[in-house]
Amino acid sequence: MQYNNLSEIEIQNQKIIDNKELNLFEALIPVIILMAMLAYNIFFSGGELLGTYSNQFILLMGGIIASVVGFLNKVSLKIMLAEIWENLKSVFVPIMILFLVGALAGTWLVSGIIPAMVYYGLQVLSPGIFLPASVVIAAIISMATGSSWTTSATVGIALVGIGTALGIPTGMIAGAVISGAYFGDKMSPLSDTTNLAPAMAGTDLFTHIRYMTITTVPSMIVTLVVFSIISLNIDTTGTADISGLLQTIKNTFQITPYLFIVPGVVIALILLKTKPLIALGVGVLLAAVFAFIFQAEVLNSLATSNFRAIVNAMFVDTEIVTDNIKLNELFSAGGMKGMLWTIFLICCAMVFGGTMDAIGALAKITKELLKLATSIFGLFASTVVSCIGLNAIASDQYLAIVIPGKMFKKAFEDKGLAPENLSRTLEDSGTVTSALIPWNTCGAYQSGVLGVPVADYAIYAIFNWVSPIMTLIFAGFRIKIKQLATKKLKVKGLRLKVKS
Repeated sequence: MQYNNLSEIEIQNQKIIDNKELNLFEALIPVIILMAMLAYNIFFSGGELLGTYSNQFILLMGGIIASVVGFLNKVSLKIMLAEIWENLKSVFVPIMILFLVGALAGTWLVSGIIPAMVYYGLQVLSPGIFLPASVVIAAIISMATGSSWTTSATVGIALVGIGTALGIPTGMIAGAVISGAYFGDKMSPLSDTTNLAPAMAGTDLFTHIRYMTITTVPSMIVTLVVFSIISLNIDTTGTADISGLLQTIKNTFQITPYLFIVPGVVIALILLKTKPLIALGVGVLLAAVFAFIFQAEVLNSLATSNFRAIVNAMFVDTEIVTDNIKLNELFSAGGMKGMLWTIFLICCAMVFGGTMDAIGALAKITKELLKLATSIFGLFASTVVSCIGLNAIASDQYLAIVIPGKMFKKAFEDKGLAPENLSRTLEDSGTVTSALIPWNTCGAYQSGVLGVPVADYAIYAIFNWVSPIMTLIFAGFRIKIKQLATKKLKVKGLRLKVKS
């Protein structure tokens, strides 16, 4: 992910609040109740237990329960509110990015950029290679930009559109895009998490990246093999009528390669390390200009004036009607308004995570996991469980790296393990699993941007759930588990081994 630039000082100053009054059972009470309510809502109420915003209200209720536990353990309201505020401040930039992504989707639709991507993509990407090709394309873009978020907001949206037109289930497409996007997010030196993990573990960036290839490359190979098998056996409905789809797109929009200038400029700005808000903002403005130039007829059909049509595309729902039902579903966007559900979910998750941190529950749960790490495999397993658990409890990818990183650093040293073992495990389990949890900031973002529920794509985000399994396999069989280097010194005829 790349939505915020954390300095080394900010990383080191990340607080982990301890509370000696709190026991493990009390720390788990909010988690157990939250998970029970979410499970009931998903499996028995179709996600509508408390209306459209059920998950959001459940997270707020979880925060209230956590605050009651905090009051009973002498945590003041002031401390809890302060931690919640810190959490909310930390997602201000992601929220702005989400608003811009909504505007981007709307303007890229009415300007013809997304239709052009679909038009040309249908001619190049056949169902037989579509899913593995999507993984590779997303991985390349994410490696270049260092951002899974940007990858999903640009090529991800286009790939979902192309795949949908080919009749491929959206869950599969989103899973392929996210798998590739998180490969790049893990491995790119431009990614925040790729810099954060070694900083927490005490190793350097490029040692961390080289060591990650040991588990990441096999995970990607497994992902590509699985998607290739799925592609060979998939039943599609779009291959027979591609010519009709192409003609409908061409009749509705003015399709020209010049439209690719806009996404090209956005990707170039990101490669030049321009802040995401600026890069996406430029993408919105350029798309608006291109809409006036190339899609006057489309704009005229949407509103009383071309300017009003552009404004509507940025802020509210936009639907472009064609003579093909499948394309009508594809050529619709929610603008900034369409992102409100996701933004509300993120804010509620931050309230729950902030309260859990303030009462000392996060630290308590992680400490108890640390006690289970009696063997080397147990240490790796405890770290993996801690990272995944914090992604679910704290709802934030950064906390899922920072807290286990600080908690487990000394334990890895005591076992004689090099710090890159810890940094790799933090990435294999903390970075990638964040997209698999609906109320995590990453899961909410990916679902909102791609328009696919987490429950639909999670099983197909193969790279994301294979990665923590792969790191446990390597730990269990002691494959490439690097020990701390030792130096031999002679002192008055004695040889001493000193950890470097």
